[in-house]
Parts: sequence; structure tokens; C-alpha cells
Amino acid sequence: MHTEEKYMQRALDLAALGSGYARPNPIVGCVVVHKHKIIGEGWHQQYGGPHAEVNAINSVNDKSLLPHSRVYVTLEPCSHYGKTPPCADFLIEHGVRDVIICNPDPNPLVAGRGVKKLLDAGCKVHIGVLEEEGLELNRRFFTFQTKKRPYLVLKWAESADGFIALPNYQATQISGPLAKQLVHKWRTQEQAILVGTRTALHDNPQLNVRHWPGQVPLRIAIDKQLQIPTTHHLLDDNQPTLIYTLQEKASTAHTEFINLSPEGVFLDQMLADLFQRNIQSVLVEGGTVLLETLLQNSLWDEIRVFKSTKSLSHGIKAPQLPPLSIASKTMVGDDELTIYRNRLS
Repeated sequence: MHTEEKYMQRALDLAALGSGYARPNPIVGCVVVHKHKIIGEGWHQQYGGPHAEVNAINSVNDKSLLPHSRVYVTLEPCSHYGKTPPCADFLIEHGVRDVIICNPDPNPLVAGRGVKKLLDAGCKVHIGVLEEEGLELNRRFFTFQTKKRPYLVLKWAESADGFIALPNYQATQISGPLAKQLVHKWRTQEQAILVGTRTALHDNPQLNVRHWPGQVPLRIAIDKQLQIPTTHHLLDDNQPTLIYTLQEKASTAHTEFINLSPEGVFLDQMLADLFQRNIQSVLVEGGTVLLETLLQNSLWDEIRVFKSTKSLSHGIKAPQLPPLSIASKTMVGDDELTIYRNRLS
């Protein structure tokens, strides 16, 4: 690995520490190098808190070394005032003259303006070190910015003979305890969880995080005709919840009912609304109807399927996948986990 790649890899490793905490901002890492020695480093630790560049510069003990140092940052420094001042200005004010960037920022608020500020101030700027690794790390952010919708992760568990539930949508535990724990970890990594009406009605899911430490996601349910009983967990008002419907209903303290138009495509309207709400990623834990609708419209970025060793012999069939290339296949306890990635992502 070349020297530049070594330091950028360190910055990417630092960025990953902010996963689940920086959202909806991208995760970003930064390393300050002087004479082949790291003298400062940082990452974006919390949404609304200091960005990676600020944390890295502040960690440098001898600030007089900054004009003679090289700064490695995984994403183009911001150029606008948001929750915090522009990072490009911060670097310039501290005398930084040499900046290596992994990925340009596609956000229209930045999109080259950060680099322009640095160049106008006389900085040397190089872009594209470990570019593919950076795109992978921030794939949720880049998908959100380029496709104008959340990054969609479809997840389900199916029996050895291809069923997702018992007859009449009766719920049954298909995957094992390790798979269940992993799903709760996934919930902390995404901004929201989505279910359809049948899953909400028959499974009565809580859609919270009980088996892994981390951020509790936003709950989302589709309930076009307002069929979910007020006694169900989704309407307990215990955590932020969005219900997408075709009916009028007053919102409560933590549960918002969004009335969509019957004239438009329901899923398109919902995803557009989530984009406007800055919801960057959604874990879809729905049933076959919702999952297959998303699949048929290529509205997905990852598919994660647990295959159990147990058979059900009859029931609700799991979604039927077209021929797809497998990104990975691993065992989680007794369950086989297969992950697919959308090539368009």
C-alpha cells in the first residue's frame, strides 16, 4: 500500500467509528500527517457535533506544524454553514496548505465548493485516493444524494423450503437467536425501519432495539386504510413513528400520519417524502407483498436473506428473487445469510 493510501485507510477506519451516530450526515474521518508521522486525527462522532476536520486539527498539540503538514480527509470539506461552520474555512484559518481527499461531496450545498475554497486560498488539493473504498463506506449518503431517496436494505428470513410465514400470515420464528441479534445490530445502523400493513397487523412488531446497544431507529409503517389497531405496538407513541396512509388522521406526540394522494404511485410518494425528511437509509422488514413490489421496481440497494434449516411445508411464500450476483454468503449460527447488492448502487 502506498503512503497516501495508508493514511487515507486510517482516515476511513476512523470514519467508520461514527456509523449510526453522525446520520443523516456522512461518516467522515481525518488524519493530519507531518514528516510521515500522524500528529492528529479525528472523526465525525455525533450529528450536530464538530466535524472530523475540526476534531483532527484540535487534537494536534503543536499547531505551528500545520502549515507544513498534510491533511487526509475522506470527504470533501464542507463549505457552508449548517450545524457547524465550514470545515474548509477551518482548515484555511489553521494554515493547512496540503489536503488529500478521498471523495468529492455530491451534496449540492458542497459539490466542489469546498475544494474551490481550498484552491483559492492557495492549498494543494488531490482527490481520489481510495475512492472506491470511500464510496462503499458512505454508500447510504451517496445513494441518498444521487437517487434522491433513502438507501433501501431488504431483509427477510425464509424456511429451508422457501416460506416466510405460516398460513394466514401467522408469524413463526424462522431464524435462530444469533440471526435475531444481528438484525437488532442492523437496526442501529439504519435510520429507519419499514413494514407493510400485513406485517404490522399479524406480527405486531415493536421495531425497536432490544438485543444490541445503539441508536433506536425511526419506525415507518404503510397503512393505507388505517387498519392497525391502536392497541398494537406501532401506535404506542413510545418512539418516533411515521404512518403512510390514504386516510386523514390527526398525529399524536410521536406518531405522524402522512396522507398521500390516491392519484400518485404510493411508494414513489413515500420515498420522496422520506427524502424531504432527510431519512438516508431504511431497513425493510416487510412481508412478501411489500418486498416483491420493491424488487420489481428495482427500489433496493441491498438484500439480506437468512435461510433456515427448518421447513414449514406450507404457508406464505418468500419473495422470489431474479438471478442476482451474490455479494457474500456466511453462516450466522445455524442460518445461512446471503447478501446481494444492486449493481446500480
